[in-house]
Amino acid sequence: MADLSLLQYALIGLIFIWSGFVRSGLGFGGAVLSLPFLLLVHNDPLVYLPIISVHLLVFSSLTIALNNRKRTAPGTTRTGDAPVSSVDWRYLWRILGIMIVPKLIGVFGLITLPAHIMSLIIFGIVALYSLSYIFNRPFRSNSRTVDTLFLMLGGYISGTSLIGAPLIIAVVAQHVARAQLRDTLFALWFILVTIKMAAFVWAGVDLQLIHHLWLLPCATIGHVIGLKFHDRMLKAETRVFFRVLGSVLLLISCIGLGQLLLA
Repeated sequence: MADLSLLQYALIGLIFIWSGFVRSGLGFGGAVLSLPFLLLVHNDPLVYLPIISVHLLVFSSLTIALNNRKRTAPGTTRTGDAPVSSVDWRYLWRILGIMIVPKLIGVFGLITLPAHIMSLIIFGIVALYSLSYIFNRPFRSNSRTVDTLFLMLGGYISGTSLIGAPLIIAVVAQHVARAQLRDTLFALWFILVTIKMAAFVWAGVDLQLIHHLWLLPCATIGHVIGLKFHDRMLKAETRVFFRVLGSVLLLISCIGLGQLLLA
């Protein structure tokens, strides 16, 4: 990134503000909805992936810690003697057990399914899910086999690229309470991204540490705005919440399919 122009730096900063907003507002999409725009500024994914990964590690852990600190404050809701966590840890560990092996396979590239075929499948499935949410007819598979298949595929894709999250969310959103959905996703992303960062270090990828000094504040601005948006979303009707969720998923699908067709 050292050879970029001032205009390119400015555009990258604005895109990272957008990335922080989406990530904290919905709990997902910060990478998927920003990487296509970043690649239009400078077409090199490995420049941005370490930066995006570090941002997710920082903000996901900070958000979960602050939310659970609020829940343990005097006068907050408790179940018995235990405070109510903002993360559905029981469900998180269950799906992590399903996803971890495909994730590792994806990270180390042991399967060579053509990327464009994989992307078409993923974006097609996500588009169907998004339409079901937008029209208030959420898809219910009622099948652990189908859910497991989607989680394994999402785990593998998240290991090889950044487009696996929508497929994972399409399953998780059916089983986790709305108030716990974002932080449960944050906890999952934290674990999965830690594995990916370890792979970056092992492979000797440049982590672009110097650029964190100015891009982290950019992402922080978006993150703060996104937190306020998320609070308003939680107060909205369930139908509105899922309509926004579906709209974002559909936007992701359209961007992904558009890139594939243009390529």
